[in-house]
Amino acid sequence: MSNKYSLLFPDHNLSYQKISDLAVHDIGMDSVLLRLSKEKNEQVYITNVMKMMTADAQNARYRADIFDDIYRNKAMRAEILELLDRVNFLKEYGSYRHDNDHDPGVWDLVHRLEEINDYIESIGAIHKCLEGADIHSEGLLGLKKYVTDLYEDNGFEELKKDIKELKADTNCLKSVTVGINLNERFEACGIGLISVNSKPFTKANLVKHFMDKVSGKDIINDSTDWNEDYKFDEIVAKGPIGSGADFVPPVFSPLAMMSIMKVSEADDTTKDITNYMDKITDRMLSQTVKHLRNVLNKYTMLTVNDITDLMPEFIFYVRWAEYVEDMTQKGARFCKPEVLDAPEDAAPGSSFLKDATGALYMDSRDIYNIKLLTEHDSGYENIVKNNLDFTDEHTLYILTGANMGGKTTITQTVGQLFFIAQAGIYVPASKFSYVPVDNIFTHFPADEDKTMDLGRLGEECKRFKELYEKATQKSLMLLNETFSTTSFEEGYYIARDCSRAILKKGIRTIYNTHMHKLAIEIDEINSEDSRAKAASLVVKASEGKRLYEVEVAPPKGLSYAKDIAEKYGVTYDMLSAL
Repeated sequence: MSNKYSLLFPDHNLSYQKISDLAVHDIGMDSVLLRLSKEKNEQVYITNVMKMMTADAQNARYRADIFDDIYRNKAMRAEILELLDRVNFLKEYGSYRHDNDHDPGVWDLVHRLEEINDYIESIGAIHKCLEGADIHSEGLLGLKKYVTDLYEDNGFEELKKDIKELKADTNCLKSVTVGINLNERFEACGIGLISVNSKPFTKANLVKHFMDKVSGKDIINDSTDWNEDYKFDEIVAKGPIGSGADFVPPVFSPLAMMSIMKVSEADDTTKDITNYMDKITDRMLSQTVKHLRNVLNKYTMLTVNDITDLMPEFIFYVRWAEYVEDMTQKGARFCKPEVLDAPEDAAPGSSFLKDATGALYMDSRDIYNIKLLTEHDSGYENIVKNNLDFTDEHTLYILTGANMGGKTTITQTVGQLFFIAQAGIYVPASKFSYVPVDNIFTHFPADEDKTMDLGRLGEECKRFKELYEKATQKSLMLLNETFSTTSFEEGYYIARDCSRAILKKGIRTIYNTHMHKLAIEIDEINSEDSRAKAASLVVKASEGKRLYEVEVAPPKGLSYAKDIAEKYGVTYDMLSAL
């Protein structure tokens, strides 16, 4: 990470882990991310940011507060995007990108000053926009200060004065002050440009205010007055400026220089001197314009890049704000996530919490799968919401229930909550308090073509081992019918040992499985001397009807199968009656 100001990565020393594309797909977020924007480049950027995760609580709070400000200030987010787009246009299509295309001239400088004027006006407008908005986040308040410092430190106020005085016409360039070097024979051997003036023979020079401002930062002197220490660009008269390689400048005395303009036009020597001076002046003016452009670039290009780099970050928040706003208007409910400190990171007075069952790692109310908002027409009111927590006693959930009863949906929902919350975005819930995770690992059924070499069980074992090695106490693991592709006894044996290993590491886990025995014998899994414990989580059902609600309770066992068999008419009595 660079040291530029960022609304997404405030701590440049933090390391981020990248969620796999497969995990994003497994939790159902790939299709949601594509709905945030129609622009391909925005889709890619938003997805890449979402996939970068860190368990740092302060990072999550920083983002959540910024999103809250941006979401609540609709007019501000529209104006900021317009201003950033304007600055980006200057960067992409202005003369900043074409300095080396041709030799610079006076009009290049005038054009450059106009562009810089547009740029500094945009910076001022960004500051004014932030000043007038109702913002409270550390990120946007810091951005306001950053823009203010950028404006003041670069002498923009002084530069604006200069640009105002310089009209875009040739009347601004009234005179050129030069200095001529003489050799021991009083021959002109070189010339240096002292100043370019907007008035006839005055001390005022081009961008005089700005030069005063930055004089301590560059080689520009405090005054336009020439003194013995003045550093000026010098061109040797012999060779590069004459009419040919053998051109020798005319010899003239200082007195002759005073009366150049009074000599007859018919005098050949005078013509040579006049042409000679014209060429030197043009050459020196061109070099000075180039030098001045470089000076201006030093104080603008770096800041142009810094400001325009904020544009995709703003777009990230704005596209999410637009999505949440649209879904809210259709009746959906979202809330700002509350970030908790992990027990090992908690300091006195921090937001780390405990409840009756020990350390609290997640407390959620009215959670639902965000995909349901766009994939079904039933409406938000008809979506079943659930409450769920992660604690010491509820570190690993063995989730059982009827097929098509919502086990995969709730498993995805938990992954979505962490995925969205750690990006700072409002989550689909009425309450969501959580300790951030360092990564999300998923183990969902693999495609048939991926299991040809090892067999499905072998592939599942290999993949689980790889995930387990990467996972830490701060990770989230979502298992969907893992080890269910073999005989029950074989699958149960492997699943039990893997569950015990998960508890040993203390990995927050949802294990969605049809192996009810795993939940029935949960005490055996909890026999290890570990703070983290497993709990049975079941999907409710009533007389074969799926309720899509979950509760912490013992597994229902064969009652699910009986309900399903009766619903679809495949009991022995029902089949015999056909």
